Amino acid sequence: MGESINIPTTRTHCIGGYLARPQGRPKGGVIVIQEIFGVTAHIRNVADRFAAAGYTALAPAFFDHLESGVELGYDKTGMERGKSLVAELGLDRAVEDVASAAEAISSAGRIGTVGYCWGGTVALLSALRLGLPSVSYYGARNVPFLGEKPRAPVMFHFGEKDPSIPPEAVARHRELLPQMELYTYPAGHAFNRDVDPHAYDEASAKLAWQRTLAFFDRELAGA
Repeated sequence: MGESINIPTTRTHCIGGYLARPQGRPKGGVIVIQEIFGVTAHIRNVADRFAAAGYTALAPAFFDHLESGVELGYDKTGMERGKSLVAELGLDRAVEDVASAAEAISSAGRIGTVGYCWGGTVALLSALRLGLPSVSYYGARNVPFLGEKPRAPVMFHFGEKDPSIPPEAVARHRELLPQMELYTYPAGHAFNRDVDPHAYDEASAKLAWQRTLAFFDRELAGA
């Protein structure tokens, strides 16, 4: 369903991206922000699902600034390499890339973001700093930024059994951004990652997907 494209960025360097288009006129555009493992088959599938739901979806390959074609495994080696890459890339550059990606699909209409794990924090920052309505799945790096004034609405999804995001961190979201939708699920970290039987929780993922689509139908398609 999708295709590979190049995305011009603000740092005179193109990065790749996976672009999935809907049939017919798009409801809007969604930037799909990866986990620390790169633009994997799972992330491409997420983009395809948004396209099937009527949105132009683009998953930028953020790591192309450092190394092209990164797709890491969901094991200890992949996790350590992914952590190293996101640390080297930095959140500021990632947010710049989201802005570039949003410009690349601006013809789709109003643009939002959805992000997972590391991408969940990039999605939050996209709402805070770029004014893009965003959905943040289990963003373990969110808390330091919750004091910033949001420029767009955010929806949060968290697993109640996620050791990387304790209840106190979820409570800080509710305390500092009480106007935002926040949902918790009887699941662990990465419960939406359907290619990983150790993480995936089908019931939680399906409910979060329904809520995410409702959010974008309201904030993008309904705008």
